[in-house]
Amino acid sequence: MKNYFSLLDPLRFGAALFVAVFHLMFYSWAGASIGAPQGFEQLFAADVQFPNAAPYTWFGWVGVEIFFVISGFVIANSASKSSPKEFLFGRALRLYPAVWIASTLSLLILLIFLRDKASELILPYFQAMLLIPKGINGKWLDAVYWTLAAEMAFYGLVFCTLLTKKVTLRHLAWGLTIYSAAFNAFSMVVLSGAFESNMLYWMVLMFRVPGATWMLNHGCFFALGIWLFMSANRTLTTLEWVAVAVACLSGCAEIYYFSDFLLKAIPAISDEPVFLPILVWAAAVLLIGFAAKKSRQATGTASPEAPAYLRTLGLITYPLYLTHNVTGTAMIRVLTDAGVDASLAVWASITMLVLVSWFICAKVEPAIRRLLRELFSNSSLRPKTAPSSGLPAPLPELRLPLPKELLPASPLRNAVHPLS
Repeated sequence: MKNYFSLLDPLRFGAALFVAVFHLMFYSWAGASIGAPQGFEQLFAADVQFPNAAPYTWFGWVGVEIFFVISGFVIANSASKSSPKEFLFGRALRLYPAVWIASTLSLLILLIFLRDKASELILPYFQAMLLIPKGINGKWLDAVYWTLAAEMAFYGLVFCTLLTKKVTLRHLAWGLTIYSAAFNAFSMVVLSGAFESNMLYWMVLMFRVPGATWMLNHGCFFALGIWLFMSANRTLTTLEWVAVAVACLSGCAEIYYFSDFLLKAIPAISDEPVFLPILVWAAAVLLIGFAAKKSRQATGTASPEAPAYLRTLGLITYPLYLTHNVTGTAMIRVLTDAGVDASLAVWASITMLVLVSWFICAKVEPAIRRLLRELFSNSSLRPKTAPSSGLPAPLPELRLPLPKELLPASPLRNAVHPLS
């Protein structure tokens, strides 16, 4: 029997490569057309352009939306078998070591290329190390860290959910579905021209990156991940499938809005199909849904361990995402200055980034986690059992019940399940 959840590892890795190629081969030269504030890396980026590759690279940003769905799935799994303390400790062990390594590496590179701006790097560096959102007027040490603000907001909601028995992850999924769908529906109304207001148009875009902690744009993706995880463990009700449909439509609206914005703002891609990013994202969601369905059908049977190479791909994803922008830009700059062809420089840099990311996830991160466990070994903050981190293993033993209002009368009717 196959371990279907192992399909998520190469999917995560592919999404990270999508984003890396987008930043290094498209946004690095085409982003100036948008007029958005540029990151520190743009101050020393090589003067290279890849207009011929634009039809194949411009939609790589949709990898972020794929990440968010997978995150909702993975975090639902983690929360379903964790206490609040275990969940918090597990997320900290998962997130902080790689961020500390990547942030420090980015800082060193930025200091090499931007010594005259050293004072501007101090606050962004400590904000990155602590995973503190920069706010509307601040600046990220690395522009890609904006997604961590959305992730941290989602983790905070899940943690608060675990603190109470009255609010479950099912309620959270409903809340995020409705909350984000309302905003994304509003964004489509704005895009249709129903309101003659540029302010509303830019306001919607502002909540995508600078206001990511509000999750107005992206809440639907996390909600969809939760719904898909629930579908891996029990059959969803009709009303829950409606929620899945709403979350999917909401996600399509968010992707369409940003896709339309890019196509209108960047002349090099003005003729590209606006629905292409939606199709890529939909294919990824179908793959996750396929894995969830197969896992539910295999309930009660033994499941083998995922192949080591697939698991490694999944672990590489996070450090690759954190390092590809600043570190990758620096690599391309050094290689092109040395006379290497620009396209070759990009692919050589991505290859080196994958190797660096492997070293981080295989050697450095585990060492830091061991030190942290030892540091908190006698602390009341550490849970009694070491929390798991990373991609979920199949949960054949976990059958999520129907909502309480649909259950027949039974002495067990009031039993509480973390994903009920």
